[in-house]
Amino acid sequence: MTRILLISDTHGYMGEDILKYVKTVDEVWHAGDIGDIKLMDQIKSLKPIRAVHGNIDGHLIRSEYPRHNRFSCEDVDVWITHIGGYPGRYDKEVREEIRKNPPDLFISGHSHILKVMPDKKNKLLHMNPGAIGKQGFHSQRTMLRFEIDGKAIQNLEVIEYKR
Repeated sequence: MTRILLISDTHGYMGEDILKYVKTVDEVWHAGDIGDIKLMDQIKSLKPIRAVHGNIDGHLIRSEYPRHNRFSCEDVDVWITHIGGYPGRYDKEVREEIRKNPPDLFISGHSHILKVMPDKKNKLLHMNPGAIGKQGFHSQRTMLRFEIDGKAIQNLEVIEYKR
């Protein structure tokens, strides 16, 4: 079993309110708009991280983290990208690949809106953890914690803070 903390749109913010959850998981996944490479160093000092860069991220972050990150976690095929859309409204850059070769779990950020929804047509689960940073239009700061056990994605928890 692997415990995951899924965050996005930190925009350079990494407070103890996030770090206390980093300490409770096996891996942290970041869906882009990191904002400051030092933030990733803070996380890496505690736990392994898988991440992608977002549209606000500069050259340093883009040189370390790809636009798309596709990997396996236990028996789950995972694809993380920053601008990906959601079921029925996928971004044109990912739409065809999802149709031809769908992952089990498709993760995106960017919208600052928390969404977890099945895509029955493509037989996948979509997650967007919303935004945990303090910049943006969102009124709630959100992140997700869950477990992967073999092929099962389970014990999903929404963690939220007022802005």
